[in-house]
Amino acid sequence: MSPRIHPLAAVEPGAELGEGVVVGPFCVVEAGARIGARSVLLSHVAVSSFAEIGEENLVYPHTTLGLPPQDVKYGGEPTRLVVGHRNTVRENATIHRGSVGGGGVTTLGSGNLLQVGAHVAHDCTVGDDNVLGHQSSLAGHVTIGNGCFVGAYSAVHQFCRVGDHSFVGGYSIVTMDVMPYMKTVGQRETKNYGVNVIGLKRKGFSSESLEALRRAHHLLFGGGHLREEALALAEEEVGTVPEVAHLLDFIRGTRRGVLR
Repeated sequence: MSPRIHPLAAVEPGAELGEGVVVGPFCVVEAGARIGARSVLLSHVAVSSFAEIGEENLVYPHTTLGLPPQDVKYGGEPTRLVVGHRNTVRENATIHRGSVGGGGVTTLGSGNLLQVGAHVAHDCTVGDDNVLGHQSSLAGHVTIGNGCFVGAYSAVHQFCRVGDHSFVGGYSIVTMDVMPYMKTVGQRETKNYGVNVIGLKRKGFSSESLEALRRAHHLLFGGGHLREEALALAEEEVGTVPEVAHLLDFIRGTRRGVLR
């Protein structure tokens, strides 16, 4: 199927549109942009020259993809935005391209839902199957794992990581790393509230994995041990469980510290 371009859309020569792409009214697709097969831009969507969009994405009105970063050091360099497949990007969401100082590329994986007004800043790396809630905001250089939920109006500080299958409650202010598989929420004093049991059950995690994560959480934060001692105890007792091993590796790899 040939691309369908509404007569009121502006698609510059040199833009690459895959088969079955739909470009709705008042969209602007700049020369050099690449949009994969069967992706749909409903209306009023702006796609910059430096954006590479995968297949079967659905983009709602007044969204911008790949516009310049909000970085005062940015000087017009040809950095990029790379988007995977089957994402839904709702109204007024913004995803900016990378900056030279941050590696030059912003990445959004596949199967994500960006709700109304969500913002992904320059040089962020967002994995697969995440939900970024209404008006949530990722500052530059943030890393989001897979299967995460970031609640409405939450803000994640630059260079922070949000671990796999974690839950960040609405209106949270995240200034340190969010541990995988855990619930984290708070404004003036953001805290970790243990294993994201309901979310993990819905995703099919086994009862053995959930119990091991609970035990690891207790050893890490409930026993009064120093960090290295707590990590060693958790590794010795339940470290053979893959989810626990991942959690311990995540904590050891933190630069900003983890939310306790």
